[in-house]
Amino acid sequence: MKYLLKVALFFSYFLVPAQSINNLYFGTEDTFEIMTWNIESFPKNGQTTIDYTSQIIEALDVDFIAIQEINNETNFNQLKTDLTNYSGFIESTDYDGLAFLYKTNTIQINYVYRIFETSDYWNTFPRAPMVIDITYNNQQLFIINNHLKCCGDGYLDSGNTADEEYRRYQALNLLKSYIDTNLANENVILLGDLNDSLSDSESNNVFQNLIDDSSNYFFTDYNIANGVNTEWSYPSWPSHLDHILITNELFDEFQLPSATIETIKIDNYLSGGFSEYDENVSDHRPVALKLTIDSNLGINNLVKNESVNLTNYPNPFNYETTFSFKNTTGNVEILIYNTLGQIVYTSPFINGQTKFKWKSKNLSNGVYYAKLVLDKKEIATRKILVSSN
Repeated sequence: MKYLLKVALFFSYFLVPAQSINNLYFGTEDTFEIMTWNIESFPKNGQTTIDYTSQIIEALDVDFIAIQEINNETNFNQLKTDLTNYSGFIESTDYDGLAFLYKTNTIQINYVYRIFETSDYWNTFPRAPMVIDITYNNQQLFIINNHLKCCGDGYLDSGNTADEEYRRYQALNLLKSYIDTNLANENVILLGDLNDSLSDSESNNVFQNLIDDSSNYFFTDYNIANGVNTEWSYPSWPSHLDHILITNELFDEFQLPSATIETIKIDNYLSGGFSEYDENVSDHRPVALKLTIDSNLGINNLVKNESVNLTNYPNPFNYETTFSFKNTTGNVEILIYNTLGQIVYTSPFINGQTKFKWKSKNLSNGVYYAKLVLDKKEIATRKILVSSN
């Protein structure tokens, strides 16, 4: 009898349906899902990688995917074609391999631009961050896709511009400054292969300034980084290198019971485990965040801006635009910044003035920010676009 029982258990074990890629899931109809994924040297195994990746994305059903390491633009476009209800964007694989995919029935792309892309920043940012301005459920979000410098010895050598940790430290501080200056009242998600650990000691932690500013920034995957290594995004080392940071405008959404952050262990759904995944897809696992984003998101910011009603027309514009705002008493001035946070224009207003005509002169095409300041306090911000098209 014991022998027959063992035989029955043996066969029942093998009769249980094995997990497959089709059993993967993450997205839902009622939540916003965003995922960061370093798809190593895509496609690292040619058509096989494209087929695997397409099947994985369809199964996960996430709204937005920030991607790093696309090596072939033609193959990326083929992946887009293979996917149902997705579109995407890549500038050029010669540029740096940053790209994104999104569900066309839930996401509207407003604008895509680069920051820190001039030669002054090449040492700090080997790949210039990509900013994607999107609308989801009538709410605007700014997503900053990154792939920071790799490698290092684990020690932050401050002031040594060749030190890999210091280069990442500088990059993250510049990104923080950019958000503080240009996107202070926006819903911002900074993510990507940031190539360093959140759990390092303070003296060697390249993220420390963001971690310390806990009233404004939060790494949603902080517990993953400080937890068991089986949940980490880079099993080969092992380490957790892929992160998703949110600004305080999204803190309430992250506190809801529906919010989830996890490393998607795709290798658990393959018969060959991580070896099969590494050979055919990537050496990084994706990390995904799920949030409920409704019509109340950012309502305080919207009311504040509406009460001042800073507008400009036309926008986008080629050379000249007219700003309008409600009559405000006090010392009022307008400041215009570029995407690096540098002031390119400033002008005071006389009491009672409600309109202002501005000429962009010799400024290059791109995104700028107009800030209305009353008695040295910012009361409204307006994103403007200079375009010759």
